[in-house]
Amino acid sequence: MTRAWILPMLLVGCGSLVATALGVRGLPGTAVPLLLMFVLLAGLNSPLAFPRSISAVEAQRRSAVDGRPIVYWRAGCKYCLRLRIRLGRRARQLHWVDIWRDPAGATAVRAANDGDETVPTVVVAGQPHVNPDPEWVRAHLSPST
Repeated sequence: MTRAWILPMLLVGCGSLVATALGVRGLPGTAVPLLLMFVLLAGLNSPLAFPRSISAVEAQRRSAVDGRPIVYWRAGCKYCLRLRIRLGRRARQLHWVDIWRDPAGATAVRAANDGDETVPTVVVAGQPHVNPDPEWVRAHLSPST
């Protein structure tokens, strides 16, 4: 779990150092927006930007019942973030599995990607798709949900 927070904490730490240095030099008007930018980047690269993750076993069970796709992802992945942002509110219609928190999820991704942990891997109707276009994923969501 701590691995998912390394990049966000580094961003906040670096932003704080730079903002402090600018503040000491008498540039608070530059320091504050810069610090806010670093905090925003940290938030976008943290698990907080994604819907709540569930285990791979639970995601597979739920997907079998409701037919919704499963997204295997990890924090700090720019392609996962792109998928999440481009899906907008519809992202909550998918089952999200953080492979850094769930060893079974990491195993499923490696099985689908010849041993690599390439994310996002989206499983639709039992078929894995590596880094699919967000519009393609949106097309595979049920319009009624």
